[in-house]
Amino acid sequence: MTQLLLERLTNSVAESYSNDAMAWGVEQEPFARAAYESKMGVLVDEVAFVNHPTIEQSGASPDGIVGEGLVELKCPMSHTHLESILGGIDDQYKVQVNWQMACTGAKWTDLCSFDPRFPAELQLVIKRFERDDAFIATLEKEVIKFLAELDDKLNKVKSRG
Repeated sequence: MTQLLLERLTNSVAESYSNDAMAWGVEQEPFARAAYESKMGVLVDEVAFVNHPTIEQSGASPDGIVGEGLVELKCPMSHTHLESILGGIDDQYKVQVNWQMACTGAKWTDLCSFDPRFPAELQLVIKRFERDDAFIATLEKEVIKFLAELDDKLNKVKSRG
């Protein structure tokens, strides 16, 4: 919330944190996309920020659109990718993928973990998340509350000026 408040007050995008693991992920994303396209026999349409259809000043940035669905690409460190192979991709991404579906209207999201350092047959793990409208409704309520709180803080700061 503080970052968004600062961005709205200064009309500039705040610098974001990056480390070697994050740089690796960005570098590997095109290869992950190609691996997904090859395995699934599809073409991924890359997309930028997608505004939520009814909640102003909110949206999502999925990694791509595939027909009626989305693809979200993760290129983690090898120990995390191994965990995805052994136990499936962690449900920690449930909020992210459902929010992306809320913003785009997609019916499903393929969450992918990709690591080219593994043998070819283990480089890509895919977990499909089906759209969960009840969960999305809860997310939308929480986002509306969050944005209202953000607006309140913004107004308080501006009233002091």
